[in-house]
Amino acid sequence: MARINLLPWREAQRRHRQRGFLLATGAALVAVLLVGLGVRVQLERMIAAQQSRNQLLEQEIAQLSQRIQVIERLAARKRDLLARMAVIQRLQASRPMVVHLFDELVTTLPDGVFLTAVSQRDDRVEVEGRARSNARVSAFMRNIDASRWIAGAKLLVIETEDQTGTGLSHFRLSFKQQPPDHDATQAERPGLRTSARTTAG
Repeated sequence: MARINLLPWREAQRRHRQRGFLLATGAALVAVLLVGLGVRVQLERMIAAQQSRNQLLEQEIAQLSQRIQVIERLAARKRDLLARMAVIQRLQASRPMVVHLFDELVTTLPDGVFLTAVSQRDDRVEVEGRARSNARVSAFMRNIDASRWIAGAKLLVIETEDQTGTGLSHFRLSFKQQPPDHDATQAERPGLRTSARTTAG
């Protein structure tokens, strides 16, 4: 019976399998490296794109901030102009009111009553004066309440002639100045001007 030596063939087959395994391992490593390199390149591209978007957003935010500052300056200037216009309108409206105030003081002042001081704050007026009697002060307050331009008389201080030692009562009162509602005023107080000179003994 013939004997065949299979050792060289087996050794060759083993080396062939080892070479195939090494080639497969190397191919797998190369594939992994290529995939990793591709992922890294893609990530770098994504990062670069995001940084570019961030820079664009920062530029837009800077432009918006400048526009907001301009808008705020314009709004402040608008508020300043509106405040000045309001002051001018109040001054324009108060010019005839002052004239009417002194006209009403003359009209509503009864005989025997003399004013020594007049002061005004906003629409509130305070007067101080002398009167021959307390009844004349009451008549003055009634005339104020019957007026078209002033109302709401309130007595603050009154000293009788005995207290002052001058034979005249000293008084201080306040009232409110207001623009009249002409239709309502004329309908409700037709005899205003004739009753404004009410006097008391």
